[in-house]
Amino acid sequence: MAKWLDGGGLMAERIRNHDWAATTLGPLQHWPDPLKTSLALCLASRFPQAVLWGPDLLTLHNDAFSQILGQKPSALGIPFRAVWQEAWADIGHMANRALAGEAVYIEDFPLVIDRNGSPERAYFTFCYSPIRDHDGKVLGMLDTVTETTASVLANQRLKFLDDLGRAVADATAPDQILATTTRLLVEHLQLSSCAYAVMEPDEDGFTICGDAVAPGSPHLLGRYRLEDFGKLAVGRLRSGLPLVIRDNLSELSPEEAATFQAIGITATICMPLIKGGRLTALMAIHDKAPREWTHYEQALISEVTERSWAHVQRVKAHAEVREAMAALEALNATLEQRVDERTSQLLHTEAVLRQAQKLEAIGQLTGGVAHDFNNLLTIIRSSLHFLQRPNLDAQRRERYLKTMSDTVDRGTRLTGQLLAFARRQALSPQVFEVGPRLEAMADMLDTATGARIQVELQLPQAPCHIRADLNQLETAVINLMLNGRDAMAGEGTLQLRLQADQHLPTLRGQAPQPGQFAAISVSDSGVGIAAELLERIFDPFFTTKAPGEGTGLGLSQVFGFAKQSGGDVQVNSVPGQGTTFTLYLPQEPPPEA
Repeated sequence: MAKWLDGGGLMAERIRNHDWAATTLGPLQHWPDPLKTSLALCLASRFPQAVLWGPDLLTLHNDAFSQILGQKPSALGIPFRAVWQEAWADIGHMANRALAGEAVYIEDFPLVIDRNGSPERAYFTFCYSPIRDHDGKVLGMLDTVTETTASVLANQRLKFLDDLGRAVADATAPDQILATTTRLLVEHLQLSSCAYAVMEPDEDGFTICGDAVAPGSPHLLGRYRLEDFGKLAVGRLRSGLPLVIRDNLSELSPEEAATFQAIGITATICMPLIKGGRLTALMAIHDKAPREWTHYEQALISEVTERSWAHVQRVKAHAEVREAMAALEALNATLEQRVDERTSQLLHTEAVLRQAQKLEAIGQLTGGVAHDFNNLLTIIRSSLHFLQRPNLDAQRRERYLKTMSDTVDRGTRLTGQLLAFARRQALSPQVFEVGPRLEAMADMLDTATGARIQVELQLPQAPCHIRADLNQLETAVINLMLNGRDAMAGEGTLQLRLQADQHLPTLRGQAPQPGQFAAISVSDSGVGIAAELLERIFDPFFTTKAPGEGTGLGLSQVFGFAKQSGGDVQVNSVPGQGTTFTLYLPQEPPPEA
């Protein structure tokens, strides 16, 4: 029955088993051919699609469209207007245009939708395409959609940070930097207010010395006591943790909420600055109404706070340098009489200059980053070299083209890591068989390392499944293999080995962890690592390579990925003989069929 549904995935089965007799569509066998044809194409697509049929636009969708729906109730057979009732005022007129025969396409369209228990702003690129019968009559429409929320927010973040950096680049005073920052945050996030404060030595009293407010919101300038804002605020901020409140009227006691309400605040995110183990300053964003703070907003205020304090420190350091230089000029006028004072001032000036240089150190990573990208370019260059051979068969040509495509994707991921290396990014772990992934990486590296380096792969006979972020695993293993290649100066044996059912050894004085682990080892026959350097190789920015040949981020990424994944990394090295890095990751049983 309904053979046209075959191969349509889970939704095809749900459609087959649904009671359609009670709907305007009627039994499956009576559905018109244009509907069957359109729906069969929709179900076979891996792109999110929905067929919306009849004047009520009854919803029929494929498996991929389920991700767009989130946790909404089943949309099968439901009018499209009811499925997206919260956004119908924004999309209804476009659906009507499609029913009138017009193909409607729009990119990065913002919608406030409720699909996970609360309203959220999301962005979509979609096309409403009319579905016609043989006579040209419009019977329904095909909704082809992709969610672009992540890319839109990423672009917004980059643009905001770039605009902020340009706006404060020429600032010469901390108050000027913070005034500009608070104003731009209020405009960008549509806040009621944004303020910064300086803590007193007792870590209780603080003074809000600058703010930006939206029209109709009160200014917050003045002196306050942290304890008046409640135990939650005291505990989190003094511990260096952000204070996130969505609705103080429901989350705090009446007395604590009253303190916020008295200055026009219902929702807040407050970021602390801990310096020398003490709470020294605060930056906060506020809304006078209850507000579900998004991940984007929380991440942005965290990053802006860090950058603002760095800009403030830079300005202070430059001001101290200018003051010191002015003092030196004064000293020159009475040099013979004030030699001792001049010497002391010079020492102070040197210390200030060193501090300023530290603040600018991040800009010096450029040369090292070039090395990491050069590794990717080496793979692409090698693949291009092979593609230029005149008698290359189609299978090998396809293999080299895929290698180049995968390497470009890794370059994109490396860029993302460099942009956010200062904080731990959320992983997306999944359970997968790791052997074929390692085989693909070994095959790629064998192509890129050249004829004088032999890449050996050892896999267990039985499949081995792990839980990890696949992209981060590929980055970690490729970092280790490229480091091994570099250690062999272009000649030797590079071994990639997978062992299942391993116990995690006790490393760096930590207690042993229960459970089974998969051990992924990368061994080289290179120069090895000196014993005195082994304790530092996982430190961020530490590298033994020449300037411009490495950032020192590779092994730090490997270590951070292993720890975040619930595992660890072990290194064994004998100078003159080679090095073995072993990545331990949690092993999982095979997923149920």
